[in-house]
Amino acid sequence: MILKLFRSRPRDDAAASLFERVNAAARAPQLYRDGWIVDTVEGRFESLTLHAVLLLRRLRGMPEPAPDLAQEFVDRLFLEIERAFREIGIGDLAVPKRMKAYAKAFYGRAASYDEALAEEDDTALRAAVERNIGVTGGDAQVELAAYIRAADKHLAGFDFDALLASASLFPEPGVIPR
Repeated sequence: MILKLFRSRPRDDAAASLFERVNAAARAPQLYRDGWIVDTVEGRFESLTLHAVLLLRRLRGMPEPAPDLAQEFVDRLFLEIERAFREIGIGDLAVPKRMKAYAKAFYGRAASYDEALAEEDDTALRAAVERNIGVTGGDAQVELAAYIRAADKHLAGFDFDALLASASLFPEPGVIPR
């Protein structure tokens, strides 16, 4: 009976697996090497947020149990961010303030990307990239917007079971269909 407390739940395992794959995609060297995202703590935050938002958009569009898994994923994401804050030496008293700021930024960016991806052309998406990630004009902004659009379409091709089973959720950043 008591051992049930120490068993992980299948949804927790699925959320952890999704987080690992989102985190791996957010750390793809091509994103940083091509100047799409600055390789700093803030840049990595932006990349993780972007990829998490794209996954959550897909989960929101699926029937049960996807919404529950989406919440488990968000819980895991915030747990990992909190853990990262503590690992880089942010004190116990400052962590809640940082988490509140992160949550506000995360949900603001989620709304920004949702609105931009609802548009047919990439004008709003490029503006969101400039505002959120800081990539202004030029090829990098256009290419990152194209990657975001391609990743959103790529995720739309997964059903729930395929999403859980797929080794890679996102297209390779350097291989973007035009």
